[in-house]
Amino acid sequence: MPMQEPHFRLAEALSQLDQLTNWEQRPRGEMRVGLEPIVDLSARLGDPHRAFRSIHVAGTKGKSSTCALLEAGLRHAGISVGRYASPHVKHISERVTVNGWPVEDQVLAEALFLALDALKAARRDATAAEAATWFDMLTAAAFLIFRDAGIQWAVVETGLGGRLDSTNIVDSDISIITNIGLEHTEILGKTRAAIAFEKAGIIKSRTIVVTPLEADDEAGAVIAKRAAEIDVRLIQPDFSGLKTIAERNIAVAGAALDALGEFGLTAREGEVVGGWLIDEQAKLDANLPGRMERFVVPAGGRAVAVAIDGAHVPFNLEAVLDDLSGMEGFSGPGIAVVAIAGDKDAAGFVEVMARYGVSPIFTSVSDRFRSPAELQALAKAMGLESEVIEDPKAAYEKALDRAGASGAWVILTGSLYLAGLLRDHVMMQDAMSRKR
Repeated sequence: MPMQEPHFRLAEALSQLDQLTNWEQRPRGEMRVGLEPIVDLSARLGDPHRAFRSIHVAGTKGKSSTCALLEAGLRHAGISVGRYASPHVKHISERVTVNGWPVEDQVLAEALFLALDALKAARRDATAAEAATWFDMLTAAAFLIFRDAGIQWAVVETGLGGRLDSTNIVDSDISIITNIGLEHTEILGKTRAAIAFEKAGIIKSRTIVVTPLEADDEAGAVIAKRAAEIDVRLIQPDFSGLKTIAERNIAVAGAALDALGEFGLTAREGEVVGGWLIDEQAKLDANLPGRMERFVVPAGGRAVAVAIDGAHVPFNLEAVLDDLSGMEGFSGPGIAVVAIAGDKDAAGFVEVMARYGVSPIFTSVSDRFRSPAELQALAKAMGLESEVIEDPKAAYEKALDRAGASGAWVILTGSLYLAGLLRDHVMMQDAMSRKR
């Protein structure tokens, strides 16, 4: 059979994958969690996750950026590195990077077809992998890609929680828990301590865990207990004087790189690996779409500051708004274009906007999201004025018009899917304004 164009092969693989359960696209209250399917699937593929060493990262906020910083630092050291992350903003290849570059469509397609073949065999044999989900399959494919690319180290971001997440088959040398907030409470638990228990499940015995959470914190106590139980060294980076999310992410990633240096890992010129690898270039290389991106867009005869951040829980949004308040262009009142998934704490999210003086325009992304009318009712109950505009692009343009007339700034938030829908449009506006 003639070789198909890469994008057609990937589309074919994804079409088959989309017939499986994808908990990113549906309410998670009935979500099946467990490692049996991914363990069986990986065994059928030769356990590719055993071909490289890994750093495993969990947390409510900052885990994607921390992973990107680690990847950039290891690349700077001349170490072959892969990064597995979720979700993506524009293209699925964002989830699997090899030495800083998104995996090629053809490579991803062939890895997915191998995973699909293993799934078919499991169904024939009636073994655990017959229940593999969309995320299980993508995880297995990513690890195949890393193995075949000769990756030395992989930076692996959890999908949801940690203990029973598909990524937890990796035998990580270092685990990172960036922070703990209330999220996915219908699955992970109703308290920060319960959620910390799930995320601490990524910690492997006789390794190292890095977390800024103190032992006297509700969640930090759970992590410290887990570390003590399984003979794990606990490293707590110093956040003294660090004000922004970015600064704290750098401190966490730097502490993890320092720990790798203690293992004896060296950079290309023989220097011991450490936090020094996160220089200005590494910080630039670690910028991710949909995370604390800032633009300037003309509207109403003035330059309007526009931020895009896929914050989807109150803890995240508060951190983002707190950081933005100290940045140029983001003082005073703000206008938010917001879409919130059905399994998220919408009331808490709206309450944060009310406290920070942000006026929301609620919009819709898919049937899995809260209806804008429901969100408006929540806002009204809190005394917060809001609008409903179902079309996301129209909602953004209305926010921009209002900001241009009033001197406000704009943020697109609540979901990385919303960020993905609008990001190219905002970037184009920003680019055009810079040419003037």
